Amino acid sequence: MFSYYLLFASLLVINFYKTKRSLHMLQQNLYNENNRYLRFTFHNLKEVFRLDLLGIVVAILGLCHIIPSGWFNHIVLILLSCFYIIGAIFNWLEQASIETKKPLVVTSRIKRLITTCILLWTIVLISFYFLEEKYIPVLIFTIFTSFNFYFVYLALLINHPIERGIYHYYEHKAKTKLNQMNQLKIIGITGSYGKTSSKNILNDILAVKYNTCPTPKNLNTYYGLMITINNHLGKFDEVFIAEMGAYVKGEIQGLCDLVSPKYGILTTIGTAHLETFGSRENIQKGKFELIESLPEDGVGVLNKDDPYQVNYPLKNKCKIIWIAIEDTTASLVAKNIKCSSKGTTFDLVVKGKFEGEFTTKLLGKHNVYNILASLALGIEFNISIPDLIRAVKMVEPVEHRLELKKLGNFYQIDDAYNSNPVGAKSALEVLQMMEGGLKIVVTPGMIELGEKEKKYNFEFGRQIASVADIVILIGQKKTVPIVEGLKKENFNQENIIIYDDVRKAFPYLQSLGKDHLVYALFENDLPDMYNE
Repeated sequence: MFSYYLLFASLLVINFYKTKRSLHMLQQNLYNENNRYLRFTFHNLKEVFRLDLLGIVVAILGLCHIIPSGWFNHIVLILLSCFYIIGAIFNWLEQASIETKKPLVVTSRIKRLITTCILLWTIVLISFYFLEEKYIPVLIFTIFTSFNFYFVYLALLINHPIERGIYHYYEHKAKTKLNQMNQLKIIGITGSYGKTSSKNILNDILAVKYNTCPTPKNLNTYYGLMITINNHLGKFDEVFIAEMGAYVKGEIQGLCDLVSPKYGILTTIGTAHLETFGSRENIQKGKFELIESLPEDGVGVLNKDDPYQVNYPLKNKCKIIWIAIEDTTASLVAKNIKCSSKGTTFDLVVKGKFEGEFTTKLLGKHNVYNILASLALGIEFNISIPDLIRAVKMVEPVEHRLELKKLGNFYQIDDAYNSNPVGAKSALEVLQMMEGGLKIVVTPGMIELGEKEKKYNFEFGRQIASVADIVILIGQKKTVPIVEGLKKENFNQENIIIYDDVRKAFPYLQSLGKDHLVYALFENDLPDMYNE
């Protein structure tokens, strides 16, 4: 009997350890929103299916069931238990030594999932106590352990009715609060990329005249907007800036139904999340849900240099303000753009009339577009040009979005947040404009681009070859298309370095910086679920 208890306890230890990992991946995959978690499990079958564990336990239990009970059975079960406990300890020590980029956050939802997991374990434990055939609950527990990722998914399904009830409570609370703030100006911002940068720029600019409330960080989902409204929006706020993210068609419409924006900014339509949208046409329609949800007296800001915005058959009759750099027929145009490591300057032309020279600390042409969109609404909100010039000068770079930082012996251009083909190309343009020194690209490549992911990473490699002196790739498997693109452009293979962890690049860059001026572009930083 003791041997069965010990085996059961060893499986409980392994289950606890593996459940933490499963919950971490579930959280990083947005609690299976749009089946992200299930897709992750299918792409990581070796980690998800521990058939070796199941096979060993079934074989041992079968052997013990055939051979008459006695000292042999007990010894085998005790040795197996010790083997599992020692293995769990070594796994725990190995994982504890690895610093996660984004650790598991023990939110209320995670606590509820943990509670459900414990209840399931308790049910099996009770059956173990009452059943004479002890191998049955042990076998069930082994299945829980071997398929732990789906055990956690089972807990998610069990909790679904509870989560829906909580969801509707906070949704009703948020809508009621917004309905009571009749004078609040509500602005929605969406696009394939540049949403967070555009939101922060707009907030800094409008704050010269209004009390503003932007969604914090990247809280751009339905839950994120509800949290912002319920916990951050104050009774004295005059402008609510809602960043809106989406993975599939219809999500932006749902966000608009929640907050009812009167103003909307569409940054750029690209290929971000192509895997979940399915096609670029779906991305285009999905992003335009914001503009088409605006009331007839609303105002939409669109980019006239983006063919996917110009060519879209807009059904809404709201006012549209066009911005551009290339197309001089737009309402707001940036001319004479000059970039350096210190920032960017440009002239603003509104409806053909020069309005002033603007200076910003921000880097990159795409940030000029973001500033133009914010200036369009700033003018619409009756902020004077001198105040706008002053506000643009005070705008601070957004963390991990072309943020220039001095780290010891080298300069880091931190563009680690969610890379995409157009944004990556813009980042390389920023690296190229840096005067003198070694130019280095550190990247794991781009993800969530569907069937075209390899193609885009191959092109990214070709683009890198024309700018970088040294390339540091993170991950052997994911970066194969980038290596192929580099080879296509005859890039020096000796200057390609591959690490399995981005943190290993820092000591190397520090050593280079002792003898050279070094600019290192960190393009994208994949979450822990993509570790090889």
